[in-house]
Amino acid sequence: MSTEEKPAAPRSLAEALRARDDASLAALLRSRPDLITPVPTDLTQLATRAGTRASVVRALERLDRFALQTAEALAVAADPASYGELLGLLAGDDGDPAVAAALPRALGVLREQALVWGGDDRLRLVRTARELLTPSPQHPSPTGLGPTVQEATAGMSPGRIQEILAAVGLPSTHDSVSAVAALGDLFTDRTRMAALLTNLPEESREVLSRLVWGPPYGQVTHDPAPHLRRLLERGLLLPTAPGTVVLPREVALHLRAGRAHRTPEPVPPPVEVAATHRPQVVDATAAGQALAALTTVEELLKDWDEGGPAVLRAGGLSVRDLKRTAVALDVPEPVAAFWVELAYAAGLLASDGEADERYAATPAYDEWRELPAAERWARLAGAWLLATRTPGLVGGRDAKDRTLSALGPNLDRSAAPEVRHRVLALLAGLPEGAAPTEESVLARLAWERPRRREDDLRARLARWTLSEAELLGVTGRGALSAPGRALIGAPEAQHPAEPAQPEPAGPGDKLPVHHRTPPAPAPPSPAEQAAASAAAARLLAPLLPEPLDHVLLQADLTAVAPGPLERPLAEVLGVLADVESKGGATVYRFTPGSVRRALDAGRTAADLHAFLAAHSRTPVPQPLAYLIDDVARRHGQLRVGAASAYVRCDDDAALSEILADKRSAALGLRRLAPTVLAAQADPAALLEGLRAMGFAPAAESAAGDVLIARVDAHRTPPRTAPEPVPDGPPVPDGTLLGAAIRAIRAGDLASTAPRKPGPGEDDRTADGELPRTSPAETLATVQAAVLTGEALWIGYVNAEGAASQRVVAPIRVEGGFVTAYDHTADEVRTYPLHRITGVAELADDAR
Repeated sequence: MSTEEKPAAPRSLAEALRARDDASLAALLRSRPDLITPVPTDLTQLATRAGTRASVVRALERLDRFALQTAEALAVAADPASYGELLGLLAGDDGDPAVAAALPRALGVLREQALVWGGDDRLRLVRTARELLTPSPQHPSPTGLGPTVQEATAGMSPGRIQEILAAVGLPSTHDSVSAVAALGDLFTDRTRMAALLTNLPEESREVLSRLVWGPPYGQVTHDPAPHLRRLLERGLLLPTAPGTVVLPREVALHLRAGRAHRTPEPVPPPVEVAATHRPQVVDATAAGQALAALTTVEELLKDWDEGGPAVLRAGGLSVRDLKRTAVALDVPEPVAAFWVELAYAAGLLASDGEADERYAATPAYDEWRELPAAERWARLAGAWLLATRTPGLVGGRDAKDRTLSALGPNLDRSAAPEVRHRVLALLAGLPEGAAPTEESVLARLAWERPRRREDDLRARLARWTLSEAELLGVTGRGALSAPGRALIGAPEAQHPAEPAQPEPAGPGDKLPVHHRTPPAPAPPSPAEQAAASAAAARLLAPLLPEPLDHVLLQADLTAVAPGPLERPLAEVLGVLADVESKGGATVYRFTPGSVRRALDAGRTAADLHAFLAAHSRTPVPQPLAYLIDDVARRHGQLRVGAASAYVRCDDDAALSEILADKRSAALGLRRLAPTVLAAQADPAALLEGLRAMGFAPAAESAAGDVLIARVDAHRTPPRTAPEPVPDGPPVPDGTLLGAAIRAIRAGDLASTAPRKPGPGEDDRTADGELPRTSPAETLATVQAAVLTGEALWIGYVNAEGAASQRVVAPIRVEGGFVTAYDHTADEVRTYPLHRITGVAELADDAR
């Protein structure tokens, strides 16, 4: 390209953005979605917004370690810096091939996110980023470098500067500026600096070695030792405050062989494999965990069918209720908190909103139970993946030192979905069946987001993700399962024979940038998530065992279910017997209490005998038949009704036995008739008291009929699942990006279009200001443009008082309004004439 054809170097970030194509602008807005809320009016406003402190801090937090090191190196380099200078700061004097290979990618990321602009010969870090990353006593840089010679000598007396020049053998100068420049040239000259340091005693060089990698500040006494005095005399240490000295940046870089960082990290640390299992074993293990997860959630909500624990005044579940839930599920309390939060995130659990507010299942739970097992699991796993609720925080303390409770407020962490998805994506990058080491996963996440420590929250989220994924069946034996891979939309797994390679990062790497060091992943759209969940359910379905329609009855009053049972069988058996143990096979135990529970639910002894005979692969054992008949014979012999409460029985001897029992004293019983006892206790307490004494009473209605205690489930009103708390503005989709870029381009055209000077203006004020014309001049110019068909440059103030510049082609003027084709909005609009501040004709070269 000839010199005439070479485009001029941009003078500002706005000019650099103006030179970008639409794809590059879309990449910027996608990586920094806060810049598009609201849509900027033009590229100048976009550049201004990209340089604000809040936006730059957010962008820096999303850089990987090497991209951040590149920005930090630019912050300590000259402004502007060349590509060669930047490479020297990162690779050192000896050069580092890995750094040289990775630098184009890192610099491309910074340019894409508008943190760096300019050509390779004039690289400029955005001013706000430079202010944030430049070393200062209040905010030390990760580079460990101190101020430059020029910065450290600011305020130093000219005589002292001349003394330093004499001490290092430089000629004196006429002014301090040239003296400081000469000293800086000396410190950056490798040959002369080596000779200067060689002449120092060992003690002096030892002091420099202690400061070279930071922090660069040290303390000295009023009368420093000789080896320190030598350093101060030669300017190798410069005073910054009484008793404080600093190692100048140029000296430190010489001692470091030109490196800005002690350990550049151009390549992400690989995720190491802890163990490798056969994929079939991984999928089978994950399927077993998935089935256990479904059973656990059903047990949890079944336990709360008649109304769960009360809601605390501040919201959430009390510590005592969480302990009870953990005991009921036979899991530790942190695991119980996970299942409770998962049911809540999936919309299966909520508060009922009553005056005595309690937790209960939602109507969506009944719909969820009717789905096939694989689809139920996909609903749970999808809710877990996108939820910002973080059950691992339960039991901790918030900023006000209050205990964080399950289902309570302040458990949302916006980074949780990103970390979960990224951890699973790292597992998907391993060979099929490979389980990673936790330390390597944490190291990789720390490399990808080094500034987002947040009190080590990301590391804790990653640990919780690994354990929760195993509980839920997304992973099996630590390796990502096939359904889990489909859940996150990951590609097919690598062949087991293929070695796991670290992700490449060099100029020859053909993968897009986001494949190597991805930015925060955009949350999937509802359609994408639904498709991923459906794919995961299809892969899980063949791995789950078919529900069984039978059990194995045993002589010790137990029944063994060798697998998951069909829902009607499981529901009836859950009433008739108590679960004694769970696992691959579930063991149920029949007791007098469990049989009475089935009789209370409206079953008869004949019904129970027929049910067991129909669903047992073994004959009904005689002890079980005797147990059913014995409980049924005594069931309902006593009747309890409301007096406060009463007991009636056709056998007056049974009532006499109750009155004679000392345990009945608390019930306040007295005989009203040979077959009727009155009680001071309420019917429910009377029922429980008599059952505790070994009787099997039945409740009756006011009409004298037996009340059937069916398990009518308590449900909340319809509730929606909690919305995840977004981590900043949402990533715009393609439609929004396209519309925003068109609007920005059109606004930029209006703001930069050259125009002819109006009355009272000259060429110096014609551009960049709203035109100001009188109403008569405005009307005359617009009417003339209607006749000639020419475009005008107008200033417009809308009803909210916001001013803007527009390029319009007037079509007609009537009734105080002008209808025109607005090139800025790319549509026909009507403007009130009184809101137009002025008009100007476009310059000939802008038409």
